[in-house]
Amino acid sequence: METLDWIIMLGTLLSIVAYGVWYTRKVDNVQSYLLGDRDLPWWTIGLSVMATQASAITFLSTPGQAYEDGMRFAQFYFGLPVAMVILCVFVLPIYYRLKVYTAYEYLEGRFDLRTRTLTAVLFLIQRGLAAGLTIYAPAIILSTILGWSLRWTVLFIGALVIFYTMLGGTKAVSVTQKQQMIVILSGMFIAAMILIFQLPPDVGFSDAVGVAGKMGKLNVVDFEFDLSNRYNFWSGMIGGVFLFLSYFGTDQSQVQRYLSGKSLNESRLGLLFNGILKVPMQFLVLFVGILVFVFFQFQQPPIHFNSANLEKLENTEYADDLANLQAQHNTLFLTQQEEVRALMGAIDQNDEPAISEIQQRLSTLRETDSELRKATKDLILQADPASKIKDTDYVFITFVTEYLPVGLVGLLLAVIFSAAMSSTASELNALATTTVVDLYRRSFAKDKSDRHYLNASKAFTAVWGGIALVFAATANLFENLIQAVNIIGSLFYGAILGIFVVAFFMKKVGGRAVFIGALIAEAIVLIIFTLNSMEIINIAYLWLNLIGCTLVMGIAWILEQVLPKKLSAS
Repeated sequence: METLDWIIMLGTLLSIVAYGVWYTRKVDNVQSYLLGDRDLPWWTIGLSVMATQASAITFLSTPGQAYEDGMRFAQFYFGLPVAMVILCVFVLPIYYRLKVYTAYEYLEGRFDLRTRTLTAVLFLIQRGLAAGLTIYAPAIILSTILGWSLRWTVLFIGALVIFYTMLGGTKAVSVTQKQQMIVILSGMFIAAMILIFQLPPDVGFSDAVGVAGKMGKLNVVDFEFDLSNRYNFWSGMIGGVFLFLSYFGTDQSQVQRYLSGKSLNESRLGLLFNGILKVPMQFLVLFVGILVFVFFQFQQPPIHFNSANLEKLENTEYADDLANLQAQHNTLFLTQQEEVRALMGAIDQNDEPAISEIQQRLSTLRETDSELRKATKDLILQADPASKIKDTDYVFITFVTEYLPVGLVGLLLAVIFSAAMSSTASELNALATTTVVDLYRRSFAKDKSDRHYLNASKAFTAVWGGIALVFAATANLFENLIQAVNIIGSLFYGAILGIFVVAFFMKKVGGRAVFIGALIAEAIVLIIFTLNSMEIINIAYLWLNLIGCTLVMGIAWILEQVLPKKLSAS
C-alpha cells in the first residue's frame, strides 16, 4: 500500500476517534454515558442506526456475495421499512413513556425480574459473539494486505474502538457514527463510479448491466415459496420482518441509539429515515459487487481471491499443480472473454436466439471455472488443512487493492474500518449498558453512587471488548461473514422478540409462562439449527426468527391456559 493511502486511511480514522473523544470530554455521569443526555436530532439518530447495522462485514462480504450469487440478498431487506413503521407505532411510545435505559427494563414491570434477566442474557450472548465477528472481518483485510499476524491485527483494531467507546460512552458512539456514515456512503459511491470508468473503453454502463443481467446476476426478486431458500421475497417479507422487529425493537445496540433522541418524534423520524435509506444503500453495495463481477469478465481475476493462500501454496510441493491449474484458468478466461463480447453484440442487436446460445456456452465455461477454483481450494487444504478456503469475502478487497488508483485505496479501506468501528462501538456500548443496568445494578450492586456505576460502565465496556477480541482471534470463516452475523442473530432474536410480543400484546400471559416458553423455544431453535448443520433438515436461517417468536407466544399462551393458578401463584 502506498504512503498516500496510509495517510488517508489513518488520517480519516484517527480524526474520527479524536473528534469523538474531544466531543464527549465532559461526560461525567452515568446517564450521559449511557444515554447521551437524550439530545440527538433525527438525522444523527438515523445515521447512527444505519452505521450500527452497517458493519465492515456489510462492505467486505456483501459485494463478494453479489459477485457469486447476484442481487438475491437484497430481498433480505424488503421487510425493513415495514418493521420500522410497526416499531414507530407500537414500541417507541412505550419506551419513551417509561423512560428506560434498556429495552429489558420494561420486561420486569410487565413480567418479573427472572424474565428481564433471561432476555438480557440472551442478548449478551448473541451480541457478544457478533461483536467478535465485526472486529474479525476488517482484521482479515489488514492482515492480508500488510502480512501482519491476524491476532495482532485484531488486537490493534479492537483496542482503538475500545479506547474511544470506553471514554465517551453512547454519545461518543453516536457523534462518531455520523462522520463514519458519511465516509461510508461517499466511499461506496466513489467505488461504483471508479468501477464503471475502469471498464474497457468499448464497454459502457448499459453494456455492463446487460451482461450482468444475461449472466444471471440481476435476479433481484424470487417469488417462489421455499423454506430452504435463504433469499426470496417471502423469507424477506416474513422472516426478515421478524428479524428486524427483534433487532431494532429489542436489541440494545439499536434501542440505545434512538433512546438518545430529543423526543419521540425525533426518534421516529430517525428510524423511518433508516427504513427508507437502508434498502437503496444495500442495493448500492450489492451493485458494486455486480460491477466487480463485470469488471472481472474483461480483467482476469485470480484463481483464488485470498492471495495469502496462493503465496503459501507456491512455496510447497504443490506449486507445479497450482501452475497447471493457473494455465488452464488463463486459457479459460480468454475463451470466456470472447463469449462475453459476443454476448454484448447479441444484446445490442436484440438477437434472442444468439443470446440464448451464448448463455449456454457461458454457463458451461463458468462450471469449468468453478471446478478449477475448487481444485485450487483442494490443493490449499492438502498443503495446509487448517487453511480458510472460502474466498468470497476477499473479492471486493482484491479489486480495491489491485486496481484502484493511489489515494482511493486508502479511502476505501477507511470506509471498511469506519464501518467496523461504528458497529463494534455500538455493540460494546450496548453490552456494557445491559450488563450494568439489567444485571449488575439490578441484582448485584444496588444503591451505589452515580460515580460507581459510571466506572462500572467503563469497566464492563473494556471487559466486553476483551471478550469480543478473544472470539475474534479464534473465529473461522463461515460460508461468508455477512451470513455468519445474521445466523448468530437468528438463533436468539426469535425468542427475544417473542417475549416482547407477549409483553406488548398478550396482556393475560404472566411472567412464569413466558419464561418457560422462551426457554423451550430457544432450545427448539438450537435443535433445528443443529439438525440443519448436520444436513438432516434444510430450513433457511431467516425462518428461525419466525419459529422462535411464534413458539414463545404459543407455548406461553398454552401454559397460561393449562396451569393458570399455579403460574399466577408463582
